[in-house]
Amino acid sequence: MSASVREIAEKVSAEAALLGAVKSSIGKIVVGQDYLIDRLLLAILCNNHVLIEGVPGLAKTLSVTTLSKAIHATFSRLQFTPDLLPADLIGTRIYNQSSGDFSIRKGPVFANIVLADEINRSPAKVQSALLEAMQEKQVTIGGETFSLPDPFLVLATQNPIEQEGTYPLPEAQVDRFMFKLKVDYPNKNEEREILRRMANSKPNTNIEQVVTPEDIIRLRSLVDSIYMDEKIEGYIVDIVHATREPEQYNLDIKQYLRYGASPRATIFLAMAAKGNAMLRGRGFVSPQDIKDIGYDVLRHRITLSYEAEAEEVCSEEIIKKIFDTIQVP
Repeated sequence: MSASVREIAEKVSAEAALLGAVKSSIGKIVVGQDYLIDRLLLAILCNNHVLIEGVPGLAKTLSVTTLSKAIHATFSRLQFTPDLLPADLIGTRIYNQSSGDFSIRKGPVFANIVLADEINRSPAKVQSALLEAMQEKQVTIGGETFSLPDPFLVLATQNPIEQEGTYPLPEAQVDRFMFKLKVDYPNKNEEREILRRMANSKPNTNIEQVVTPEDIIRLRSLVDSIYMDEKIEGYIVDIVHATREPEQYNLDIKQYLRYGASPRATIFLAMAAKGNAMLRGRGFVSPQDIKDIGYDVLRHRITLSYEAEAEEVCSEEIIKKIFDTIQVP
């Protein structure tokens, strides 16, 4: 291991306790969502956004609000509905009749962590306004541009049931989310613990602040410096290209694919793998880091064909075949 990599590893080891304290603090409130909490931390370390899919009642909102308290960040929650307007999200100009001037009223998007609940229940204009804010990290109100706070993290949820009256996100817009997470039910032991903690009229939601937004910004620089070998870079590129040209890798899945993953998948795989290495206390990326986060980065970036739908082949099966076939460096 070179001196520079060793130095990075030492810095990561020193900061690992801080990230561990965040997870421990959140774990005092949220039960059985380690996977979700890990991905939320990864997203905020990588300065990107998350789309969460899961049935109601799985502590998605609780996890997000608890994270915002743990890092002492501002938080806003917006329930997306069919009658929502872009101004309800980003803000608008208000006319003051006494002075004859306009003033700016900023919307709920001006927060460090924004929970967009059931994003698929709002029309395209509102979805586009949010996604533009995510991409540009700024919004324009009345011809004036305002920067969004840093860190800025959007966690959008969509309900996989009750699809009537929804406006599904187009593939090109879904691609802007770093992760698409599928949150599942807790196991029996976890659910028993949930019962003990939450089955009362005033469940405990007090949480100790562990880090600050400034700490998060500092940790991002450390994530960027984590070492990635050229062989790991080649592994990432091969995985993404296998979704576009599977026959080059002896994969018999071409008939199931309409479109493969975009170059954004390559970027996000690399960034998330570095973040995952840091969560694991390492100063370098291993192939297992790619496998750990690969499904969450790729599942919404593979567009399946009609044949795949007819044969009930899902994107997770395609990704598994790719990981099983591509040679690990």
